[in-house]
Amino acid sequence: MQVVGEAADGREAARLARELQPNIVVMDIGMPLLNGLDAAAQIIRENERIGVIILSMYTDESYIVRALDAGARGYLLKDTADDDIERAIRSVAIGRPFFSPSIAQSLLEDYVRLMRERRVQDSYELLTEREREVLQLLAEGKSNKEAATILNLSPYTIETHRQNLMQKLGLHNTAEIVLYAVRKAIIPA
Repeated sequence: MQVVGEAADGREAARLARELQPNIVVMDIGMPLLNGLDAAAQIIRENERIGVIILSMYTDESYIVRALDAGARGYLLKDTADDDIERAIRSVAIGRPFFSPSIAQSLLEDYVRLMRERRVQDSYELLTEREREVLQLLAEGKSNKEAATILNLSPYTIETHRQNLMQKLGLHNTAEIVLYAVRKAIIPA
């Protein structure tokens, strides 16, 4: 691993990411001039191959969902960063999401509680084999085009499977797909 740049604010981080084209960006949520979540969204919008890991002190699920909506592939708590930063970088570098263990545990507990409250049966069983494959690839951060290449299908077919699985699972966006996959241990936390 090599550090290729450091930024003091979100605007500088987005500019450096554009210029240096790093594989991974580790970014704090609380940054001056442009917060980390908006900077992450800008970085990913300009180059979806850059893996962004959000470094945060916030354990609230709303921040996690906002980070995922921005396109971040990792969410690392500051109090465990010393122990987890290398694992997070290596995980995101190979296309897998990473959550600090306490975040992953919290997401799992929330999901189990929600399922008990709703008395919902496992909706995963409603998915076809192909929809399960698409779910995993999307949760791993693959684009429709990348998933299409891997499965030897058209991007339009992938989008159809994506819409079907989201409808069956009651999901509304990519962030919810990732959270669902983590909670179901389809992808590692």
